[in-house]
Amino acid sequence: MKIDKRIIPLAIGGLGIGTTEFTIMGLLPDIARSLQISIPEAGHLISAYAFGVVVGAPILIGYSVKFPPKKVLIVLMMIFTLFNALSAIAPDYNTMMIIRFLSGLPHGAFFGVGTVVATRLAAKGKEAFYISLMFTGLTVANLAMVPLVTYIGHVFHWRWYFAIVAVIGLFALLFLKLWLPMLETNKDTHFMEEMKFLKKKQAWMVLMITAIGFGGLFTWFSYITPLMTIVSGIKENQMAYVMILAGAGMVVGNLVGGYLSDRLSPEKTCVLLLFLMMSSLVGVFFLSEYQTVSLVLTFICGALSMSVAAPINIMMMKAAPKSEMMAAAFMQAGFNCANALGAFLGGIPLENGYSFNYPSLVGVGMTCIGLMIAFRYKQLYSSQKTEEKEIIAECVSCDQ
Repeated sequence: MKIDKRIIPLAIGGLGIGTTEFTIMGLLPDIARSLQISIPEAGHLISAYAFGVVVGAPILIGYSVKFPPKKVLIVLMMIFTLFNALSAIAPDYNTMMIIRFLSGLPHGAFFGVGTVVATRLAAKGKEAFYISLMFTGLTVANLAMVPLVTYIGHVFHWRWYFAIVAVIGLFALLFLKLWLPMLETNKDTHFMEEMKFLKKKQAWMVLMITAIGFGGLFTWFSYITPLMTIVSGIKENQMAYVMILAGAGMVVGNLVGGYLSDRLSPEKTCVLLLFLMMSSLVGVFFLSEYQTVSLVLTFICGALSMSVAAPINIMMMKAAPKSEMMAAAFMQAGFNCANALGAFLGGIPLENGYSFNYPSLVGVGMTCIGLMIAFRYKQLYSSQKTEEKEIIAECVSCDQ
């Protein structure tokens, strides 16, 4: 299968974003020791980045909707590269918290603009697949870069992690300049017009499914290193291989999610994935002490963590056919609310002295809530499938 090279710059940007977002999970103990804080406190750095995504997505998209997408993506990647470079030299915990917040600001906006660009580049009926190709950068980050950078961080110093991310950002800037076409922007839109989709119950249900339901997996992933080393008995210097396993799952899950969403309804796909997520987290809680089973669950959870990206984004685009860019940005805010909630709520049992398999039990409850909302969403809106596909196709056609 020939890959459209126009989508590659978006995937490289996703590679950098995925590396900075997920490598920190494997280096939490190293960062905690270096900054003389506890592991749950180090976990707050994850929440700070996620909060930056939540704040930055609507604001940066709001200011950029009238500019050409290519120029917007280049500016966002410049901001991302700068603050990740500064993270490498942050002198203390408080400074690091501020810089991680600032590093997260362009994340949601980049994927928000990128999602719309991907749908414009795609042939009719391939929109979800093109979105999954963009998110392939995230999955490859978890398969290759996260384990490699985790290893480098363990052996040399965790600060190298941020320096490497900055270098990836420079490559993303280069290929955005060279390969991404100069698409036209919608000059008739404005910030308040883009925000109108938030008046719809349908949009809020998608955001709740994302922030709460998929937050369950972040209770697991945020503390994967102490879970695997303390509960499952994996040696700390073997964690890079564990991260490769999780990354392999993400690559598979991302592409399968896009494939299923184009052939089944995104609503059915979402309900199925949430049920599987809840089941896998139950398995993590009860079976993590068995090393082989724990490794299998790592692959499964990794696959499920990325399989939702394409279907849930298509669901949001259905809910906001005239505000796709802002809606896609809010989806990234929703995913990072999930990230922040998962890291924070998952840390509560740890701060109260419970074992590192207990965050996944919190995740079971979160995923169950998301599943109930998704099932209700399916009842209310899946009957609109044919009509809404026509609306999306018409909007994409108008953009082109």
